[in-house]
Amino acid sequence: MTKHKVYTMSVASVYPHYVTKAEKKGRTKIEVDEIICWLTGYSQEELEAQLKKQTDFETFFAEAPELNPSRLLIKGVVCGVRVEDIEEPTMQEIRYLDKLIDELARGKAMEKILRK
Repeated sequence: MTKHKVYTMSVASVYPHYVTKAEKKGRTKIEVDEIICWLTGYSQEELEAQLKKQTDFETFFAEAPELNPSRLLIKGVVCGVRVEDIEEPTMQEIRYLDKLIDELARGKAMEKILRK
């Protein structure tokens, strides 16, 4: 089975799109970074290092310091697929991130996005 193309894409190549999507809706890069760090356990410095290294999505999630256990509370549809029903772990992590960025762009409060 061949890997999905997104696995080999660098996080840095998609990251500006996350920021743009958020900023178009009056949100900030700082909030995007907070979401990514909450989800993955990367510190701000580690996140910046991963972006600079052009780390691909598969490696980014495989090397994440501590995937947040509360991410399992993320429910809903991204790209027509329910995130909680995705069976492939890496794809599910990528879609969790997509869902959180969508929630940010829709104006959801950070406390709710971060499942606090």
